Amino acid sequence: MTASTNPDSATVLMAMSGGVDSSAAAILLQDAGRQLTGVTMKLFSYSMLALADPATESSVLDDIEDAHDVCRKLGIPHYTFNLTRQFETNVMTSFCQGYLAGNTPNPCIDCNKHLKFGALHQRRRELGLDFVATGHYARIVFDESTGLWQLHRAKDEAKDQSYMLYHLGQDQLAHTLLPLGELTKDEARALAASRSLPIAQKEESQDICFVPNGDHIAFIEHHEKTAVLRPGPILDSTGRRCGTHQGLPRYTIGQRKGLRIPASEPLYVLSKDAAANALVVGTAAELLTCEVRARSLNFISGSSPHGPFRIRAKTHYRQDPQPAWAELTASDELVLTFDSPQRKAAPGQALVLYDETLVLGGGTIA
Repeated sequence: MTASTNPDSATVLMAMSGGVDSSAAAILLQDAGRQLTGVTMKLFSYSMLALADPATESSVLDDIEDAHDVCRKLGIPHYTFNLTRQFETNVMTSFCQGYLAGNTPNPCIDCNKHLKFGALHQRRRELGLDFVATGHYARIVFDESTGLWQLHRAKDEAKDQSYMLYHLGQDQLAHTLLPLGELTKDEARALAASRSLPIAQKEESQDICFVPNGDHIAFIEHHEKTAVLRPGPILDSTGRRCGTHQGLPRYTIGQRKGLRIPASEPLYVLSKDAAANALVVGTAAELLTCEVRARSLNFISGSSPHGPFRIRAKTHYRQDPQPAWAELTASDELVLTFDSPQRKAAPGQALVLYDETLVLGGGTIA
């Protein structure tokens, strides 16, 4: 909350997904006296997806209708923003091009950055509202000693989504509300049920929203009409050819299944060489490393740390933060050295830095 804003009269652009979390967040803010305007982002249409089942289009419309129904029951206005063009450019195309370049992109981070905390804050400013609010599980704290806004992990560690929000800056944090930071998922469901909302028991989607059937290859081929997934060599760590892959986007770092290589011990994907169209595999021991490099950095405070600094870090969403040393080796490159070996991180994923519960920032693994 900004110092100049009266909490009881704050106007809020409430992002409504049609699910439990955003609905519970809206209830908390409404009970606190905020003036809410509910909005749902339409991000894609059926024609943009690589699906044979048009029922998915109905599912997208059902989510919008659920959001509208929740807002109606809570007595707040609801609007739908058509952001399909921005979503296609910043998320779908980036997703496809990332895979084709040999990376493993994280579309949820791109969506948060460009849509939920990019486009929605732009709309908030245009409408003259004070805040954007979402159903993310994370906490925003104002540090009076430094005059800076901070992002912290959520109370519910199993639901914590701070990893997805490392890209936020001071102005965004100053105008963002995350009401679920102190709640557990069960508490959010109970809150929705207390208002007799039908979505209280709605299941969570575990898939990428625009790849609901999990077939990201079919989506890439549908979206990138000229993309050709070419077979190529599978090499071991010495450079010896030991098999043939069926197109680099079908594989990610650490993958074991689907390699179809006879070996005396299990083999895993160690790296992808897009220039040579080669897949490099090795043993579980070869999959471990202490070093990770990241670029496209963002530090939430607005300033970069100096010299080697002690940190905890995550290279993927489900990982517990691991102790490490970090150091900037260039204006936009960071080298991190874990105390103990970790599984190799996939280029394109996020490296996120923590000091206890505080999120310092992060970058894209290179």
